[in-house]
This record gives sequence, structure tokens and C-alpha cells, in this order.
Amino acid sequence: MFQLDGKRVFITGGSRGLGREMALSLADAGADVALVARPSNSLQQTAEDIRAKGRQAWTIEADVGDPSACENACETALRDIGRFDILVNNVGGRRVNVPTEDLPLQQWLELMDLNLTSTFLCCKSIGGAMVRDGKGGRVINVASINAFVPGRGIHGRHYEAAKAGVMQLTRSLAVDWAKAGVTVNAICPGIFLTEPNKIWAQKHPEIIDGIRANIPMGDLGDPKDIGPLAVYLASDEAKYMTGASLVMDGGYTCW
Repeated sequence: MFQLDGKRVFITGGSRGLGREMALSLADAGADVALVARPSNSLQQTAEDIRAKGRQAWTIEADVGDPSACENACETALRDIGRFDILVNNVGGRRVNVPTEDLPLQQWLELMDLNLTSTFLCCKSIGGAMVRDGKGGRVINVASINAFVPGRGIHGRHYEAAKAGVMQLTRSLAVDWAKAGVTVNAICPGIFLTEPNKIWAQKHPEIIDGIRANIPMGDLGDPKDIGPLAVYLASDEAKYMTGASLVMDGGYTCW
């Protein structure tokens, strides 16, 4: 069960954090992985770690928050690598702590492109190829618990708006693509101790401490915990699950 031998994965933001852990878990299950991220040492290191597992790894250097670069990355991957069985739209982030009344329109647009438009474009291109060839596939969109509840003690509400959009896009595509055998599901993480959140914890310890105090399980998530969930959603064992938004947050949204 849960084997992905012979499957190909296209994952955005796959070089670090939750993306890296999902990529490594998918490779552990037998998949070959195309990692899409901005140029960095971590991108190359993640690719080497996947190859060390005996799987193929491709690196595509692109900032998918730039719609043109995102489209080019998808086209390059389909042309040079071929069909993908699994798409993971992981890239995203809040990035700014600016009240809505002070947020410039251009910054709003840039962050919506990062969190929502990139998901649309990868679904359109990589997911669209799955639909057209009739062989089925798996799409996993990373949304957030902030699609359900606003973040406490923090601004940058573009994030809540975009992630709610990701969740509704997930449901809509699940309906549209069901007959083609393409499932579309969302993972809605709470706060995980990723590198960006480690930086947030250093700069804004009061925000992270406040969040931690409201997690029933008492602490932030370990990024390694999300990998097995991605493997399940990518596998044949999840063939009857589509349109779901799965929360992993230590119980944060329970109260």
C-alpha cells in the first residue's frame, strides 16, 4: 500500500520546509520528483537527497510567484520531462505583517500571485495535461488553516483571502475533473516549525508564543509530519477522496 513506483511528481516550493519534507516522503514511496523553486543551495541539496534514495530528481529554477515564470516552468517540465502523475502546489507564504489599510495594491497583487495564481497556473498546465490524456492523476494543494480562521495577532490578510481561494479552487476542480480520474485535495497546515517560521519566531516571538499557547497539543508542528499525508493523497489508496480539505494543526482550530 501507498507505493508510488513509476510515478512522477511536480512540486513547487520543494526545496525547503513542508515542500522538502513532502518531496522526500514521496521519493521514499518510489516517486521521481521535479523540484520547482528559486535558485538556492537547498534546492540542489534536496535534489541530491532524493537521488540518494535511488529516485530521479529534476530541478527547475523559477519564482512561481511571477506568473510568467510559473507558466514557463510548467511548459519546460512538460516538454523536457513529460507527463506528471502528481502535482503538489506547495509554494506560498504570508511574508508581510502589514495592516490591510496600509497594504499597497501592488504588494497585494504580488502576494496573491504567489499564493493563489501560482496554484491556478500549475493546475491549468500540469493538472490540465492529466485531464486531457485521460490517465488520471493526483493534485494536492497546500492551503492553510487561515482559510478557515484569521491568524491571531498578525496582519497581511492577503494570505487568508488567497488560501480560502485555494481551498475553493480545490473543491471546484475536484468536481470538474472527477470523471477524468484526477483527484484534487487540499492540505491545510497549522503552524509548523519551518525555516520561515523560525525567522518569524526570532523577529516576532510574541506572535509565535501566542499561537503556541492556543494549540491543544502544546507546540508547533514538525515539518516531517506532513510527508505521510502527502503520500496518502498521492497514492491509489486515496482514489475515492477528492475535494477534501484536511487540517493538520495540533487541534488549533478546535477551539
